[in-house]
Amino acid sequence: MATKIDKEACREAYNLVRDDATEVNWVTFKYNGSTIVPGDQGVDYEAFKRKCTDDVRLFGFVRFTTGDAMSKRVKFALITWIGEDVSGLQRAKTGTDKTLVKEVVQ
Repeated sequence: MATKIDKEACREAYNLVRDDATEVNWVTFKYNGSTIVPGDQGVDYEAFKRKCTDDVRLFGFVRFTTGDAMSKRVKFALITWIGEDVSGLQRAKTGTDKTLVKEVVQ
């Protein structure tokens, strides 16, 4: 079965991370059957890392600030996580499914 993405819901979650007025620094996009949907979101990067377990595959969109006292910049990263216990077929599909996520995360 082909993977789909809930573009509207994922775009809302993506925009929360991009919005300077919110404290949300990360969001996950997870699989619900054969559909990619927004997962958890939060402020603390350590909480995001705890979502990346050996038995899941997910995509994460993360906001972080870099620079020194004189010049701070906000950067964003799209992370693809494939746990060690994920089957070979699901691993292979994750690569092609990433193109669906990239349609939302630009």
